[in-house]
Amino acid sequence: MAIKDWPADERPREKLLQHGAAILSDAELLAIFLRTGVAGTSAVTLARQLLEQFGSLRALLDADKKQFCQQHGLGPAKFTQLQAIMEMSKRHMASTLNHGNTFSDTQTTQLFLKQRLRAYSYEVFACLWLDTKHRMIAFEELFRGTIDSANIYPREVLKQALHHNASAVIFAHNHPSGNPQASPADITVTRQLTAALNLVDIRVLDHIIIGDAHNVSFAQSGLL
Repeated sequence: MAIKDWPADERPREKLLQHGAAILSDAELLAIFLRTGVAGTSAVTLARQLLEQFGSLRALLDADKKQFCQQHGLGPAKFTQLQAIMEMSKRHMASTLNHGNTFSDTQTTQLFLKQRLRAYSYEVFACLWLDTKHRMIAFEELFRGTIDSANIYPREVLKQALHHNASAVIFAHNHPSGNPQASPADITVTRQLTAALNLVDIRVLDHIIIGDAHNVSFAQSGLL
């Protein structure tokens, strides 16, 4: 049965318009993006099949062009549309942080960092430089690879802090495994960087580890 023949309250687009996007399943959201299915398969059924093949919505969104386009029902046009949507979402969050004191909204800050860092398949260490009112001056990805004292250089972090004339900073990095639990190396590096920045009166407000379903805040966990 085609989606147009479904009851109105079961059609993804009608459900979204009536109740909002938050109540839709991953498959229903993906079906709206796909717009159409393939011969003999509705968009919702195709979406469910794709989610099963990739294992999760995140895995589908993280797929490179080759992985994405080799799936039945997908192709370069859909890939470019998806990349554009994801980039617009990132820029929206960046704009939100650029205008106003958004650090007071921890949820918005973590959402911004998650959108910036979660997609990487390797660890990325970033700094969110803030002014005296905790407004964002700049967001920088400084280091890539395993986050430990051998790969994170306090002198480089200090150099960038002074370059931006920052008054405070939020550190962030992702755990590609999806588990945001802080490791001993994470804690050690954070303390080393905090000590270095304290010498020039730059406050470390938090270090946020980005995982899959959850994030870990050093400030909220008492690790700073």
